[in-house]
Amino acid sequence: MDPLYQQTHKQVHEIQSRMGRLETADKQSVQIVENEIQASIDQIFSRLERLEILSSKEPPNKRQNAKLRVDQLKYDVQHLQTALRNFQHRRHAREQQERQREELLSRTFTTNDSDTTIPMDESLQFNSSLQKVHHGMDDLILDGHNILDGLRTQRLTLKVGSLLGDREKASCFSLIQFSNCVYILIMCPQIVIF
Repeated sequence: MDPLYQQTHKQVHEIQSRMGRLETADKQSVQIVENEIQASIDQIFSRLERLEILSSKEPPNKRQNAKLRVDQLKYDVQHLQTALRNFQHRRHAREQQERQREELLSRTFTTNDSDTTIPMDESLQFNSSLQKVHHGMDDLILDGHNILDGLRTQRLTLKVGSLLGDREKASCFSLIQFSNCVYILIMCPQIVIF
């Protein structure tokens, strides 16, 4: 197990050094270096499977240490794989930005057409519908207010009539409303207001 572990550990360090060169490589050789690194990572993963099998066959006193060493290698290789993917993602994003920049620079711009129209029919229709709903709600609130005032007036008429003891005399009162206050005008001189 030790020779395979040492060989795999050495290969991990080689990949780490190649990852450093990946940042400084020119555009033509970047793809080649990426492919070489990916092939090495795939080879290491296959070796790690073999190392896991061998570490489980180690004597019991060395087994735990061997498994820890293999797990550490696996962890390092997974980080290398993630670093490679991140680099590839950044490279693709840079290339896409460069393509878009070139497209913008090579595009010829012309003036707008003379018959530029703005579709406003739907917006106007929506706005007029909202205005109708708004006025409808105002009317509904006003109707509710008038109904409540009518109920207050009826209540006051019934109270005055019951105070007099005669409901027919209650009709001699006129109700006048000023700024939401109800005033009673007395038309019969024999009634005293409390």
